[in-house]
Amino acid sequence: MFLRAFSETRSRVPTRSRASVCETSSSSAMAMRQEPRFPGGPAADPAGSHHERRIRSFQPRRSRVTTGQQEALERLWPTWGLDIDGKRVLDLDQLFGGLPVVLEIGFGMGEATAQMAADDPGTGILAVDVHTPGQGNLLGLADKAGSTNVRVANGDAVILLREMLAPESLDGLRVYFPDPWPKARHHKRRLIQPEFLDLVAPVLKPGAIVHCATDWEPYAEQMLEVLTAHPRFENTAADGGYAPRPAFRPLTRFEGQGLDKGHVVHDLLFARV
Repeated sequence: MFLRAFSETRSRVPTRSRASVCETSSSSAMAMRQEPRFPGGPAADPAGSHHERRIRSFQPRRSRVTTGQQEALERLWPTWGLDIDGKRVLDLDQLFGGLPVVLEIGFGMGEATAQMAADDPGTGILAVDVHTPGQGNLLGLADKAGSTNVRVANGDAVILLREMLAPESLDGLRVYFPDPWPKARHHKRRLIQPEFLDLVAPVLKPGAIVHCATDWEPYAEQMLEVLTAHPRFENTAADGGYAPRPAFRPLTRFEGQGLDKGHVVHDLLFARV
């Protein structure tokens, strides 16, 4: 009797009302996804207006932000942070006070980036990632070291390269230990692809170095093949192979994990021609 009455009650609810409820819930969920976790900090979806259907090389991770990371985001993001929204072209001279600028894509928790910034204060580092705890951690490390040559960019590096950087504005590109996407069906998600290099080449100055590092052998082979085949890049290694690790690249946390597993780390350094 109760089930029948409940069923009849549901059947009397106007279809339009149920649809309105669904639309309201959907709108609320969308709004929540677009709201920043920290007001005045990195946006949850800075380039959401693009609505692109494109295979991405990254997956945003939502993990716990520590008190220190939150404090760094709230205090330093307005000065040292920027969202990749695709709405403007960055003035790197103004952003870095005239320093030569290298772009780093994917910095994890930022330890290596902070060390490189401290070791070379004459070079600006535009560091891109979507991991909020890592963004806060890098800001905090740079601040603690007194480094003022780091800017943290939040969002999709492809949009940054395609829409927000002027031609020949970068002095280098660093991609250290990107996700290898080891399964064959996921290889299309790997960052270092011919199409990606087509975006990179125009924003690099002639002679600028593309520096990649990975501990995943099949990905290293793909990187070497793709970079060697591209007409705008030339291998700096005399034998056309991998390069020794440059002294300026510190050992990263991911590198240490790979070495512990017996992986071999490969560095690739190609000049833009």
